[in-house]
Amino acid sequence: MSARQEELLERAYEYVLDHGIGTLSLRPLAQAIGSSPRVLLFLFGSKDGLIRALLARARVEQLALAAGRADTATAVWDWLADRRHRPLVTFWLESYARSLAEPDGPWAGFAKQSVSDWLTVLADAQPGNATMTLAVLRGALLDFLATGDTARVTAAVHQALTDATSGSRTGATPT
Repeated sequence: MSARQEELLERAYEYVLDHGIGTLSLRPLAQAIGSSPRVLLFLFGSKDGLIRALLARARVEQLALAAGRADTATAVWDWLADRRHRPLVTFWLESYARSLAEPDGPWAGFAKQSVSDWLTVLADAQPGNATMTLAVLRGALLDFLATGDTARVTAAVHQALTDATSGSRTGATPT
C-alpha cells in the first residue's frame, strides 16, 4: 500500500467512524478527506475495494485489543464498554450485520472472519470455552449499545466470564 493510499485510508476510517458506513458516498467522503472520488477509485479499485480496506483496517484495531492482555475477555469487554470506542464498535456492528444481509457485497465474509479471528484470540489467550466467551461478549455488546447501561451489563459480563472460567453453570440474573 502506498503512503498516499495509507493516508487516505486513515482519513476515510476516521470519517466512517464519525458518519457510519451505511450511507457511504464517495463524493462527500472524498471532499471531507481532501481527495476526489477519482483518486479513491484509482487507489482502491472501487467503492467496494475501499469498504474492504476500511473493514480490514477496523479488524487490525479490534484484534490489537487482545495483544499482551492477561485476561483478554475482560479487557476486551472493558474496551468495548468504554464510550470513547462507541464509533468503532458501531462501525463493526454495522459491518457485521451488512455481511449477513449482503453476503455477496463488499462485506462478504466479514462476519464469519470476525468470528474466526476472535475465537482464535480468545482460545489462545485464556482457558475455557472460547465460543461461549465470544457469545457472552457479543450478546452483552448488543444489550449495551441498545441501553447504554454500563453498570448492569458489565456486572453481567464479569459474572458470566467468572462462571465460564470456573466451570459454574450459574450466571448473572437478568434484570
